[in-house]
Amino acid sequence: MGIQKDRVRFNVGGRIFETTATTLANAGRNSMFGAMFDENWNLQSDNSNEYFIDRNPDCFAILLDLLRTQELHIPANMSEKLLYREALYYGLLDHVRSAKWGPFDGNRLWLSRTVAGQAPGDGTAIRAGPDGGCCVAHGCMVHVYDWMLDEHPPINLDYQRVNDVGWVDSENIVISVCERLGRGDGGMGLFSSSNGELRYKFQVSHENQVKSFTAGALCFGSDDKIFSSCKGRSNEYGVGVWDQITGKQTDFFYEPPGWSLGDADKLQWLQGSNCLLVATLFPRKDNCYISLLDLREKKMVWSWSDIGAPITVDEKRVRDAIAMEESNSICVVNEYEDLGFIDLRSSGGSVRWSSRSRLMKGKMPDEPCYPKLALHEGQLFSSMNDSISVFCGPDWVLTSRLRRSYGGSICDFSIGGDRLFALHSEENVFDIWETPPPPII
Repeated sequence: MGIQKDRVRFNVGGRIFETTATTLANAGRNSMFGAMFDENWNLQSDNSNEYFIDRNPDCFAILLDLLRTQELHIPANMSEKLLYREALYYGLLDHVRSAKWGPFDGNRLWLSRTVAGQAPGDGTAIRAGPDGGCCVAHGCMVHVYDWMLDEHPPINLDYQRVNDVGWVDSENIVISVCERLGRGDGGMGLFSSSNGELRYKFQVSHENQVKSFTAGALCFGSDDKIFSSCKGRSNEYGVGVWDQITGKQTDFFYEPPGWSLGDADKLQWLQGSNCLLVATLFPRKDNCYISLLDLREKKMVWSWSDIGAPITVDEKRVRDAIAMEESNSICVVNEYEDLGFIDLRSSGGSVRWSSRSRLMKGKMPDEPCYPKLALHEGQLFSSMNDSISVFCGPDWVLTSRLRRSYGGSICDFSIGGDRLFALHSEENVFDIWETPPPPII
């Protein structure tokens, strides 16, 4: 870059600051300071001695120091919200976030904060947002938090129980709810994350008629697609596909006889194979059904079920599943946190269980929360009671464990925006785990 070394002078709210063009260039193109440079990173001058900015000078001093040192130091008497507001004005919010916590690493996470829930029990799901915020489904309510963990107006679904929720982007969330008999409602809707406004509903059509249905597990695929498991009153059992921009239904994969899709607990889009993982798990059904759907060919290309498995091995019941494309396998977990692996290269194969990861022996707690799995940046995460285990390496060795004592068992967790959010069942509180920034040498 042809960055000039000229000094630059600012008058911010009556206080004078001097810096260099090199320091200002650290703000990047998308900042207010980046607009002061031409395409060759030469400082554009309007022949004035200084630039006047009518903003808070104390916050400007902190942000300028951040550009100089890549470190963020907030005085005890400074309001963080005030600093974040000023950072947003200058286009430096990403710099502030990067300085507060580093790139996500499950083995370096620390508990940064706990947020109290609105009511005890009944926590359904927690979903991390793309910008570091989250949303929590609780009964018929969805509580939305921005990255500063300030709550936005809650979304009330009029006594329709929420089954799942997912982020389309930082401004929009999709919510799936149960149908209420006699009301002709239920299904899915797209809502504003900032004010809770319903933007449009996703409808299911069967034989050219719009049907009321219960929407279950959600996931997002390529080409702006949204998938949801669906249960209707007649034959609309299966997985629906919608365009997330227009809200229009684009496809529907009907449940084949003797199989389960409409009751699915989990959907996962596999980018490499352009297939959809659909998993219906115990205890929602008496048996477990895991399948891969090729929606282009309208067929099931892989399937596995525990139908016919010996009843004596109840401890091997699958509680969650996640596809691992790099190893052509599906990882499953039982209630004792035994990890198992199913080879995707052969249908109907057995589970290769590994008890190397077992962390709990003996009796289950009176009100257990069954394990959940997540895969993020090559690390595998599994919740169990009040802790989350982290597994790494080709053999998925247990490398660390996240635990706290307040709130009871973890009923759900989610990773996104360089944060891990864990929702507890008993007190309906959630924890925020972050990776501290690496030291500046």
